Amino acid sequence: MKIQRNFFLFGLVALLVAGLGYTAEKKTTKAPPDLSMKTATSSEECGSCHVAIYREYAMGFGGDLNYKGIVYKSAKDKLLTLPANVSTGGTAHSLAGLDPFPIHARGVEESGKSCNVCHYPQSFEIPDIENLETGKPQPRPQNQEAGGMTCSSCHLTPNGKIRGPYDVSGISDLPHETVTDPKVRTAAMCAYCHRLGKRVVGKQTQTFLEWREDFNKPGLGRQYCQDCHMPRTLRKTAEDFDVPIRAVARHLWTGGHSPQRLSSALSLVVVQPKKDRADLELHVINVGAGHSVPTGSNRRGIYLMVVVQDAKGQKVASREWLFAPWYGPRPDDKSFLEEDKKRPDAISAIAADSQGPHESTVRAGEDRVLNWVPEVQKGTYTVQAKLGYDLNRYNDRTFLEDQTEINHASLSVKVEGKP
Repeated sequence: MKIQRNFFLFGLVALLVAGLGYTAEKKTTKAPPDLSMKTATSSEECGSCHVAIYREYAMGFGGDLNYKGIVYKSAKDKLLTLPANVSTGGTAHSLAGLDPFPIHARGVEESGKSCNVCHYPQSFEIPDIENLETGKPQPRPQNQEAGGMTCSSCHLTPNGKIRGPYDVSGISDLPHETVTDPKVRTAAMCAYCHRLGKRVVGKQTQTFLEWREDFNKPGLGRQYCQDCHMPRTLRKTAEDFDVPIRAVARHLWTGGHSPQRLSSALSLVVVQPKKDRADLELHVINVGAGHSVPTGSNRRGIYLMVVVQDAKGQKVASREWLFAPWYGPRPDDKSFLEEDKKRPDAISAIAADSQGPHESTVRAGEDRVLNWVPEVQKGTYTVQAKLGYDLNRYNDRTFLEDQTEINHASLSVKVEGKP
């Protein structure tokens, strides 16, 4: 199945170039899709009718997904790369179970412990958006993991029907039964996999709860996850069928691998609050994300790097802060390292606590203010500050290939004396 999946993935571009010349009026009678494998059904099965949607899912077509080399073991080992034969990369959902995905998370962490329910779920009912005890989907058998996150993972209901946002009851010749489910358009669609446990501010894998508690409930915005991560376009959902053109979500899920999405999340301001003094305020403001930044995996980190240069452009002072999710329900801290050795998840816990303490994630709408008084003499200086997103903060700090600069700011300051 893996070989077949790769063949379709890398051969579809040529197929699309040759085959997208059909007219909107063309109607095709197609056999019902083979859903006998349920959520392990190959996404190419759906892609034969939903061509544009499949192209986005499998290739990131129309997005700016960019997969740099990522270190998962050490910089000496082969980097994790996600190749594609188009200028962008496939979505993380499509690549979750794709060979030749060179490194599998369970082979790197926790001695092969299986923890990938969200990447290989069985069909589930979409939970109520206010339900605190949403649980999680049941995992597929290990021999059915090859397809990763398939179209059926989200769209197949437990009773074997295909769910979608639109009513198609009046359209004939559809090859499968479709039920209308308004929840598909809401953040509830994402709740099962993008939250882990009850709400703990600062903890990893809390994205849905961060959105609900910090963004939606206080009234910072009414957007759902799909409004940012699945921007809409006007088109048919299935090119060969007599369905209307309407607003359809692009199946891209732009996030940590999207420079555009990253650059819109945080703003950065440098302030000299006291005239002629060396005091500095660094404001990191979450103005563009409907959840904490960074969010999701505790591997994700954002570095704030600040350099003070003199009139000749020479560095005279510098400082760095790390913003990252906690591994567990408490701040990462070196004081727990000995205790960590006794844990069943020792590898992950030690990695996180070795970097603690650090700044917690910046919550939706938050203005995080960091104070710093650099040791400088009387004179005129330029303060250069930048924010960098790191896909794996456990790398050697000098490894830059999986980092993206997302914002920067500068300020000229005059110092007449110390506080």
